[in-house]
Formats: sequence, C-alpha cells, structure tokens
Amino acid sequence: MDVDDGSQSNWTTETKPLSNEEAEKLKQQNSRLVTEYVANKINLESKKHWDLFYKRNETRFFKDRHWTIREFKELIGSEISEKTILLEVGCGVGNFIYPLIAEQLNMFIYACDLSPRAIKLLKLNPLYSEDSVVAFQTDITTEHIFEEIQRESVDIITLIFVLSAIDPSNYIKIARTLYLLLKPGGFILFRDYGLYDMAQLRFKPGHKISDNFYMRQDGTRSYFFAVDFLGELFKNAGFSIVTNCYINRRTVNVKEGIDVPRIFVQAKFQKPYVVDDDD
Repeated sequence: MDVDDGSQSNWTTETKPLSNEEAEKLKQQNSRLVTEYVANKINLESKKHWDLFYKRNETRFFKDRHWTIREFKELIGSEISEKTILLEVGCGVGNFIYPLIAEQLNMFIYACDLSPRAIKLLKLNPLYSEDSVVAFQTDITTEHIFEEIQRESVDIITLIFVLSAIDPSNYIKIARTLYLLLKPGGFILFRDYGLYDMAQLRFKPGHKISDNFYMRQDGTRSYFFAVDFLGELFKNAGFSIVTNCYINRRTVNVKEGIDVPRIFVQAKFQKPYVVDDDD
C-alpha cells in the first residue's frame, strides 16, 4: 500500500537527486538498448500485449483506486443538477470508475481502453450499467474516439497510469485530442510514474527503448515523467497548468518485508474558457 501522511512535504517540483549508485544504474541501462526493430514491433503489437496481460491477470492485478476523490476534488462535482461527464482513458477493468460509481456521484462516465479483453472484463462487473457508464475499446493515439464522443462534451478526463504505457511520440497528438473533447473550463486529472522512480532504476540493460522509456518483460512499456516535460506537453496542446508536482510515497508491505520509496507525478490541467487569439 502507499503510505501518505497527508502533509505537503510529500509534494515537490524538484527532481530527485541521484546517488552515485543510482546514477551508475542508469548509465548501465544505456549499455544495451532495445533494438529499433524490437521497439517498432512492440509498438505495433501493443494491443496484443495488453490483451495478453488481462488474459493472465483478469481483474486481479490492480487494486481499486479509492484515493481519487481525496486527491481530485473535481470528481465530487458541484451542487447543480446537471451530471458531470467524465472520460477515463485507459480504464482497464474498472479499478478507477467502480469506486466512483459506488459513491453514487452525479456523474456519467465514458471508459475506454486499448484492450478489448479489459473492456469485456469491465462489463462483467455487477455495477456496470449503461445508465451511468459506457465502456468501449479504442486506440487513443488515433481519432476513432470522436466516433464515440462528441467534441467539447466532456467535463473531466482522467489519465491515471496510462500515458506512460504509450510511445512518447504520440503524447502531443493525444493531448490535442483530449483538448478537443473537453468543454471550455474542463480538466485533465493526471497521475503517473515520476522520473527516477524505483521502478525506473530497477530496469536492467536490454530494456531501455529511449530516454525514460522502457520495455517490460511482458512486452508492455513504461515512461517516467519529469514535471517540466509534462507541463510543456500540455501547455503546447493549449492547456493551462493548475498543479504539476512530484509526489513522494512509500510502498509498504509488512508481510513481505517491503518498504520502498516511490515517485509519482500528479497534475491538473485546464482547458481555457476563452482562447486568446494572440497565442
């Protein structure tokens, strides 16, 4: 579990300083990179790899995300009767949306994922009802999502540990797609792996694809975000930055004797109500 003492000391915009040992680990990763052929192959087969992931793990791998309302007050909505329209990109099997549905919030949810198997598993949940949620398979790096959701119809879009699984060359296109889906004043709520997180430092030679981007043993991938990089990405897509910080946590499992520091990035970006024509 992640330990959070609730203090602002866990939040920072400063990049973690590396020890000599950690710097050496990153240097060793460069000694043998993923070949261009393999990198292109796993990129083309990303849907297959995630489908195999959910075939192996079904609904057992990820824990339900009960922390989201605490971290993102926008999810609670307002006192007005109109439903909040939310889109979760990379919904997996519903670990984010079902805790929200259980709270009986005044919300309608679109949920999409690259993996058809994940969507099938999500729909098996007894809480699934198209009165409150519609789930569908799509590739967010394409424009197919506009066939499912109208432009400027969404209040909130969540990116919770999903952008890191996608090739960074697609990030600006994705950010611009999400900009078009949001209503003016709408929010992107973001959490993902931070630069120099423990998981990044643990990769051995033969797994690095490019700067801060890695291939796991199962063919899925992970990018580790610097807050400066993330902020510039969404600014270039037209968003304003509300918050954008590293979060330092500890993953603790007393039974297994695990106590390791983790680094995540949490951010909030807003689509302006009025676009400045001079920009």
